[in-house]
Parts: sequence; structure tokens; C-alpha cells
Amino acid sequence: MLRKLSRDKHTQPFRGITITRIQPGDLLEDASGDFAFGPLSIIDHAAMKKGITIKMHEHVNDEILSYVWKGTMYHKDSTGLEVPVSPGNLMLMNAGSSFWHEEKVKHDYVEMLQIFVRPKEAKLEPLIQFHEKTDSNRDWYVMVAPEGSKAPLHVRQNVYILDAHPKQGDRLEIPGYRGFQPFLYVMDGEIHVEGQSFKKLEALTDLEKPIPPITAVTDSTIVLFLVDMNASMSMEGTISGRKGKKEQTK
Repeated sequence: MLRKLSRDKHTQPFRGITITRIQPGDLLEDASGDFAFGPLSIIDHAAMKKGITIKMHEHVNDEILSYVWKGTMYHKDSTGLEVPVSPGNLMLMNAGSSFWHEEKVKHDYVEMLQIFVRPKEAKLEPLIQFHEKTDSNRDWYVMVAPEGSKAPLHVRQNVYILDAHPKQGDRLEIPGYRGFQPFLYVMDGEIHVEGQSFKKLEALTDLEKPIPPITAVTDSTIVLFLVDMNASMSMEGTISGRKGKKEQTK
């Protein structure tokens, strides 16, 4: 049976910047109180105005995909690297033992996701990866996958991350891998699945069977996570390791 994570379930934990925090584990109704969906910890859907700077700060044991949908976010880190990240330009920070970075919006409005994954173990080597792709692929594009795969970006966990930008009326099958649970997030637009509507900031899964094909009601951007729910994981991440429903960060 399809499970829906609606917009009213999310929190906005930061002040001075609009970040809607999606807690994927809310779909599981897990009595343990963990907000994660296996090793997929949280998804921060950020909307940032010109002039916003998130000052240099440290991450430890977080795997973080920055997925910009609109505008340009400027990344700077403690190695001296400064890189603009815009739609189609993906950035994956494998924080490992320690990684410091800063984010800035210099010229225009930015809307993006920061996706936090719990790594398989703590204190791994810190890395940063980049990949440029089209930002208009109507079918699925595998952006992130476990180490050893053919994906352009590698996460140190059993998680796949794909995106698609279907046009109005497009019908898409939902890919799957044996032993991996799907979590489908609507970044923008509206889709229908078995007669149910899912709009921007909403998500869905089916815990018993594959998700049926989706139909785009409007031009949409959707992000699919395929997650090994039984994967070993570190709980020592700065963000990803947090555990507890509706946890706030000020």
C-alpha cells in the first residue's frame, strides 16, 4: 500500500533562511523514534535569497549530496576550493573524519536539496566529488550509487539517488533493485500514482511492493532514493547521526 509523506509533516528548523526538513522515516511509523529511512537520514529543502551566507562549519561522518534546482550556490571549503554549484552541477561531500565548508548566494535566489546519508562506518577519509549532468533529463539518471558502481558519484553506503524531470503527461516506471526500498520525493510539480496526487515537498513509498508507474500532472522534478534498509551505518554524523522526531536546530 502506498504511504504518503505530506507537506504538513515537515519542520523548518533554521531561522533567517527557509529550510524545510524532510524526515523520511516519518513514512515508517517507527516506534524507535528515528527520523531516518534506513541510512537515508534527512533531506533539507532550502530556499535562499541573494546575500545569504552559511558560514564555514564542520561536518563529521556525513555523506552530503548538494542538488541545486534553481540558481547558483557558491561552495568554499577549508582546502581553499571555491566552486559554483548550479542546476546539473552535482556536489557530493563525503565528510569522513572532518570536512569544513561554507555556502553563499551571491547573485540570485537558490532552491536546492541537501541530502544527508549515514556512512557505513565512521572516520573515513574526507573527500569531495563533482559531476556535471543535464538538468532536463525526462527519464531517470543515476547520480549517486555505492562505491564500485558505474555511477558518477559514490556514497559510502548502500544508497542510490536518481532524478528525472518528466514533462506534463509523461509516464515513468519506477526502477528498483532487489533488497532496496524506494523513497520518492517531489522536488517540484505534481505527479499521480494510482490516482493519488503528490505535490511539491511530498514523498511516498510502498513497503510491500514496488511503486507503480507515475504520471506527471505538470512539468516536474522528482528524486528517487533506493535504500538498503538493513545496511550497517555509523550514527556519529554531525547531522545524519541525529536521532529523534521533530528535532530542532537553531
